[in-house]
Amino acid sequence: MSHNAHHGHREKRILLRSGKSPYDVVSVEEALHRDVIATNSGNLIFSDAIHKILEAPHTEVVSNGIRTEVSAAGRINEEYDAFVVPLANAFRPSFEAQLKRLTRLITKLKIPVVVVGVGAQAGLGYNAARLKGIESSVREFVSAVLDRSASIGVRGEFTEKYLRDLGFRDVEVIGCPSLFMYGKELTVTKREPALVTGSRIAVNGSHSAVKSQGLERVITRAHARYPNLRFIGQNISDARQLHWRDLSDPNGLVTAMPTHPEHPMYREDKVRVYVDPVTWIDDLRAFDFSFGSRIHGNIAALLAGTPATVLCGDSRTLELCRYFGIPHRRIDKLPEDLDPASLYEEADFGVLMSGHQERFERFTGFLDRNGLDNTFTHGDGGAAFEERMRSLAFPAGIRPWNDADLASLTTRFGWLQSRISELTTDNDRLRREMARVGKGGGALPAASVYRRARRVVGGPIRRALQSGR
Repeated sequence: MSHNAHHGHREKRILLRSGKSPYDVVSVEEALHRDVIATNSGNLIFSDAIHKILEAPHTEVVSNGIRTEVSAAGRINEEYDAFVVPLANAFRPSFEAQLKRLTRLITKLKIPVVVVGVGAQAGLGYNAARLKGIESSVREFVSAVLDRSASIGVRGEFTEKYLRDLGFRDVEVIGCPSLFMYGKELTVTKREPALVTGSRIAVNGSHSAVKSQGLERVITRAHARYPNLRFIGQNISDARQLHWRDLSDPNGLVTAMPTHPEHPMYREDKVRVYVDPVTWIDDLRAFDFSFGSRIHGNIAALLAGTPATVLCGDSRTLELCRYFGIPHRRIDKLPEDLDPASLYEEADFGVLMSGHQERFERFTGFLDRNGLDNTFTHGDGGAAFEERMRSLAFPAGIRPWNDADLASLTTRFGWLQSRISELTTDNDRLRREMARVGKGGGALPAASVYRRARRVVGGPIRRALQSGR
């Protein structure tokens, strides 16, 4: 397609596994409907970072929209020069089906396939026993990748040992690309000598950390003590709770989560979820400190230059913190009366910053060995990327839906109205096709468009009206 000569150089096209391109400005409603964050907005932090890093001269990076279409292998071979796959905790039982589908696609590819920053997920004790059941799927995946690349890039020491124990040699620890968003630059400074009542503090955490790892108690205490505390959620279910008051996901049962409409922090407008890393990182620049169990929630703060401490609940967060020198505590060893002020006081960013350049060079060395240029070594250091991002107007962080003012209703109803129109058009097309098939095919029942529209839009509206807000 663009395999033509371009100023004497051949343009290289890279297909990137990501929910969306960093340049895609998507409305909140559309982002939630399409799930562009692939269930967790942390994913976009590392996919945006790797997108920026790979955008070297004569290189075009294209997002695959996270879809794994095995049938698209032929087209991918024809149109692209490499398939780059940033992954997080992909070696875990609940991801096995996706891993198998990725393997099926990769085995049909004839182009290089580079995996960046994959992790195995186990407990804090680094015991890989719970991964026994997925071993053959992991083996097949890693073998398929290594047949098409020089090495596989993993997040940390635990994943490296896990793959070596499975017999793989070409394993490199590179951490997560997210921390290299600004290349070898990374400066995190404590702007205040200590946290005080008025300090602006961001807290983050998963549903399991809130429900069963003691984070609820920590958040409740901090909320009582610090009026400027803000919780930043990351799940698609958190986002839908904020924007639509949609509690249909099983996560909706966790009322202790600040993204739940019954939580006081929700009512006080002290909760956000972001569908773009750029607005997330920008907002965190104004904070004094960030802490919680979400690794990318805290990496977003570090990228903003804001001090952060991770409360590690499993191997994937622990190995990343150890590799990068990010201040962390084990969530299972926290004191009853944990105060973020003590975390802030003990947080030291010396190791994180002093070792950053060496880790960056190890990362770019990995890219080099796998035939990938990067903007910092071969390009403008991401200047064009940053300039283009500044020219775009991304939606602000999603806030709790506490108001029934016309503006808040208008945008929501406007989007729902356009969805109903789309569904009506779809339905007419289906009806025509079925009529063509004929012979007992008949027409679709007239009620079906209404039912489909209700399925898509009824829930949020019904819940919004019931809540009387």
